Amino acid sequence: MPLVKNGKIATDIFFHVADGAELPGDGPVLVSAARFLEDPEALIKRGKVGVIWPNNRDIDDLVPYLDRLALVALVFPSFRDGRAYTQARLLRERHGYEGELRATGQVLRDQFVFMLRAGFDAFDVKKQADAEAFGESARRYTVFYQPTGDGHLSALHRRGELRHSESAKP
Repeated sequence: MPLVKNGKIATDIFFHVADGAELPGDGPVLVSAARFLEDPEALIKRGKVGVIWPNNRDIDDLVPYLDRLALVALVFPSFRDGRAYTQARLLRERHGYEGELRATGQVLRDQFVFMLRAGFDAFDVKKQADAEAFGESARRYTVFYQPTGDGHLSALHRRGELRHSESAKP
């Protein structure tokens, strides 16, 4: 599966470790929520760790470890199931998570912009063509009405800043 990160096709540096499989000696690992919660401190001590967090699991269980996680991969089991959008916004806006936030599962091209707005910055996509089209999808829209935690000002706030800067001119 291609990985799109920071708007470009990237190499996934995380080794995906199945439940019950032995951890590699070193290097970044990506583990399931169940495996992570068995002994989070031991996993965090070994180095860069990421966790695959299902959308039916309470995000509050992850909060105590956020400042030490390099990656949180949120799962879209179906393109019709948007609970991972809520999880992403909670992680970014309420809990201040600054690490990689990856969308995985049913990640579709027509949802890239919505995922970006929710705070995702990396995407596991199924098709190479979707990965290649990511940049165009992300550039298509530059002004938004809804405020979110992605750093973009809403249209309302942009207008307010424009008015403020014009009124400040001598």
